[in-house]
Amino acid sequence: MTDLHFAETIGQPGAPLVVTFHGTGGNEMQFHGLARDLMPAAHVVSPRGQVSEGGMNRFFRRKAEGVYDMDDLARRVEDMAAFLTSAKERSGADRVIALGYSNGANIAAAVAFRYPGIFDEMVLMHPLIPWTPNPQPGLKGRRILITAGRADPICPAPQTDALADWLTAQGADVTLEWHAGGHEIRPEELTALSRFVTSTQNQ
Repeated sequence: MTDLHFAETIGQPGAPLVVTFHGTGGNEMQFHGLARDLMPAAHVVSPRGQVSEGGMNRFFRRKAEGVYDMDDLARRVEDMAAFLTSAKERSGADRVIALGYSNGANIAAAVAFRYPGIFDEMVLMHPLIPWTPNPQPGLKGRRILITAGRADPICPAPQTDALADWLTAQGADVTLEWHAGGHEIRPEELTALSRFVTSTQNQ
């Protein structure tokens, strides 16, 4: 990825690699510290989206709210997959965990749809996938946590349910955690995230 900005913290040998993906308007530091707090021994890599929308960082272009530029998304997926492969090789990690919010969750999911072997576990906070992906048997057995708000105006609950159902149909091990609010990240989501990461560490 040309001129990609990212934050990187080198962890202990043999520790997992956590890759964090910020939401629209965020940057590489939005969840970098959270990942370090949750998994102090881990390698953490946090890329910054290369698309600017009104001065806000994003990982791919969109034509309107919930309407993605699918050609641009396809290009960004290829670039991100190459970056992630390099980051994994650099860290020497055997396990890779994605942690993404909103637009960051969407790019992580889109990478997994195309390259299911990159991530072993995924945390998708408030994702919005407004299309039905092609079947992907490579997702079988992947652990995925989805967190969402029942009243989220940006990521409607029916589409979150549809994504969870699609992932389950691919054989993924999906956990769906709801809160009663909207697009904001609430404490119960962080509790679910901590629980998910802890169970990952104990495997």
